[in-house]
Amino acid sequence: MKILSIQPASLYQNGGMGRLLRRLYKGHEKDIIGLYVNNNSSIKKGEINEISISAFPIHRPWMRWKFRDLFIWMRESLFCNLTKHKLKRTVSKTQFDVLHIINYGPFFGILCDEKLLINKQLWTSFHDHFLLCSSYNDVQKLWNLSNRRLMISKELGEEYQRIFGFKEFELITDGVSQEEISKPKEINQNQINIYFSGLLHLDYYPLFKVLIEALDLLTVEGYSFKLIIRGTQKIKFLKPEKIEIDYRINFISDEEIKKELDMADILYLPIKFTKPNFYLYSLSTKMISYLGAAGKILYHGPYNSAACNLLQENHAAISCVSLDVEEMVNKLKEIINADKKLSINAKELAKSKFELESIQKTFWKQ
Repeated sequence: MKILSIQPASLYQNGGMGRLLRRLYKGHEKDIIGLYVNNNSSIKKGEINEISISAFPIHRPWMRWKFRDLFIWMRESLFCNLTKHKLKRTVSKTQFDVLHIINYGPFFGILCDEKLLINKQLWTSFHDHFLLCSSYNDVQKLWNLSNRRLMISKELGEEYQRIFGFKEFELITDGVSQEEISKPKEINQNQINIYFSGLLHLDYYPLFKVLIEALDLLTVEGYSFKLIIRGTQKIKFLKPEKIEIDYRINFISDEEIKKELDMADILYLPIKFTKPNFYLYSLSTKMISYLGAAGKILYHGPYNSAACNLLQENHAAISCVSLDVEEMVNKLKEIINADKKLSINAKELAKSKFELESIQKTFWKQ
């Protein structure tokens, strides 16, 4: 079975989507052709052969603040049809048995074409609510035409059933293998390492500001902290007075990420407060990798998110559910003093709901 995997970015780019897909495809790399819409001039290489479709205009570093919104509009509106037809033309010339679309962005609805899909299967992965990443019309077509609907969470699947009509769906998330479930560790009281891995959007800045202020306050009481931020840009306005921030921007392998995770005492899991359609339905892939790590999870976000509900039900994390610095100070003290049971519960949750081999078998219909 040859799968043509279509996603909005390279499989070898930092972020949860790439990690999830790399792990689903692990061991089947020769059966995958990756196809992605590239809006960045840099291209990474990996074990899976990837085809890049350029979306005009290509993103440049100087666009970040000065003209960011203008160029996004040009890329996703003014020149959108140009990219769509390049994408459709490339798919029509590619040999595959299954078209696996990750529904994110304005480009992929055009592939709901019966001529393209003659004697082929269409599988669609839905990772975020369409109001955040797609359109009603595109999702309606993908929902109804797909042979398989692969959902990141039960909450999102049920919401789409309500909106688009009843269709069967399957839960396909990131997973943790038996080898990746680490032994719980004691917190290093000499220097407490706090770790975050993932892309960092503007909506997360207020959460990091609260965390930094709380850490600075706790150093007055004799604590020592190091905050490690992997895979994202430097946050220039964060200027801690008493703690060290270690930015690790480059892409590294999943195996190297796992080593970093296990060295951390506290695994910071922020979920932005600003968009209910995100936090109510999306399940963080980084949360799943955190579950198998040696340290303890500090959740920071809305009390009613899909991630918070799952963690609280299983007593697998300490949760700070506001942007109040004093609450964060108290939650940090709580997690520092919590016993290993918190980490043990996280491992049990990983085993019961996110066992990687089982998820892979479901995806590959084994």
